[in-house]
Amino acid sequence: MKTKIVKIGNSRGIRIPKSFIDGSNIENIVELEMKEGNIIIKPFSTPREGWDIAFQEMRRMEDDVLLDSNSLNIQTKWENDEWEW
Repeated sequence: MKTKIVKIGNSRGIRIPKSFIDGSNIENIVELEMKEGNIIIKPFSTPREGWDIAFQEMRRMEDDVLLDSNSLNIQTKWENDEWEW
């Protein structure tokens, strides 16, 4: 799609069609990135967004167990002979 850059104060902007917004998960805040001379507009996301829901689902599916629990009980020779507990 071709669009025109418009003046907004000292800045410049573009109008993004509603169909583009609806199809991109963009809400009120976006991330702008410059890559190889291209401007990339992405939906804003926070690190670890949705992790709490994923962890709840893991617990519900009983998929939140420690995979290598045997390694917790293994002590080295140094730990047995030299370390003072």
